[in-house]
Amino acid sequence: MKLWIVIAHITLVVTNLWVTAHFQEEVPEDNEFAEFEDFEEEKPSVLIERAPELPSEEELNQDFEEDDVLVTDGDSEFDHFQDEEEFEGLDVAGGNTGPKNDEPSTLTITKVPFHLRERWDSYYLEILMITGLVVYFINYIVGRTKNAHIVEQWLIDHKQLLMDNFSLIGHSGKSNENANDNGFIRQSESQYSLYCSGRVGCDSMLIELKLIKRQDLVAVLAQLVRPQNDQIHIEVELSKDEIDNFVLAVATKRLAMHLVRDMADISVYCPEKRSGEKFGLPSGFYVMSEIPEATAAILDTRIQQAFTKFAPYIEYIHISDQFSGRKPQEDTTQLTMPEVKRILLMSLNISLKGRASNPETQEKLKPLLQLAFYLIDKLRRFKLSKEGKNKADKNRLRVEEAFLKTTHAARAEAAAQRREERRRAEQERILQEEDPDKQRKWEEKEQRRLAKKRAPRMKQLKVKAL
Repeated sequence: MKLWIVIAHITLVVTNLWVTAHFQEEVPEDNEFAEFEDFEEEKPSVLIERAPELPSEEELNQDFEEDDVLVTDGDSEFDHFQDEEEFEGLDVAGGNTGPKNDEPSTLTITKVPFHLRERWDSYYLEILMITGLVVYFINYIVGRTKNAHIVEQWLIDHKQLLMDNFSLIGHSGKSNENANDNGFIRQSESQYSLYCSGRVGCDSMLIELKLIKRQDLVAVLAQLVRPQNDQIHIEVELSKDEIDNFVLAVATKRLAMHLVRDMADISVYCPEKRSGEKFGLPSGFYVMSEIPEATAAILDTRIQQAFTKFAPYIEYIHISDQFSGRKPQEDTTQLTMPEVKRILLMSLNISLKGRASNPETQEKLKPLLQLAFYLIDKLRRFKLSKEGKNKADKNRLRVEEAFLKTTHAARAEAAAQRREERRRAEQERILQEEDPDKQRKWEEKEQRRLAKKRAPRMKQLKVKAL
């Protein structure tokens, strides 16, 4: 817009200069001496093209005397006709009213720039923005389609195995708008969930596919710096009466540190990390165990072979009867024990860093899902010895006592606050009844309570008679 204003201004200036240098128009008809036109009918009008000879002062005075016009002495008001600067650029003596052609013109015409629409370099920011938006939307459509294809392919490869182990696959009903025909619920463009139930030894199983955010261009660019994997998270809620009390976790070195630091049950019952090589597992895995005999029973030969064969695809396995999620923050105070449940958690990779997920890889990883069903049946059959049960019960009793000690002051304060709220509610109820007798009795009761509270406490000692 500023460039248009500059061009218009330059055009107006050039036009003004050209008109001034080549002035050939007539003198405007607005003549200051129009009142004298009646007295000068015989004289030709003054034109720019031809300048007549100016009359002398005596002739003007004579003309005015003939017409009985009074002329005052002094400077004549027609003196400006004799001023050479009044008609600049005109040859008054010779009668030539045109411009002088002898001298060459020194007028410089400024070159007007091309139209803005022809200068694409002025729109480089807009072009970059539009190009970025087009690339983003193309990547969004391609990434979303690819993630949906991975989910469909995974279900095709594992649907028969799920149908053999569960009576219900997928969320029941079609009320959810994000529910697909294959049973998956789309939480986002890169996260899908599948619910299964109806199996002996467990109440339900939730399968979550957490894929790379291929629909997000920023995430795709970050993938070049820090590659990630497509993962599947399996959460099995075990039956309450079919699993003994113990906590066990097997994870890679990086995840083991996070589990010990963040998970409440692991940080309390088994904070020590032990190398997986002591239990027949590949190097790079760590074991967090509460009961040693449970660890030896669960990590049998079949589990060791699965870890050896699919070590890059296994992230962690977490078995617990005290699972309550992540540890609460330090600034939050809980007055009651957190609710716990018996679970089996597994995190598996369905693609490795730098490798795209393909049908052949998913077909080879089918034994990992079978490993989850094997662990469910293994936990159902396994029973701790008497010593193991006693140790587990002592650990849980110790944790409960420690929790009660740490929250004793907070629980006492909360109880006192509840009593004070009940007393205020009772006082408001008595005052609203407008019964003097009840109000008097309540005041006497309150005074006795306060007197008892202020009285010093005496310890009673029992002395044996001699």
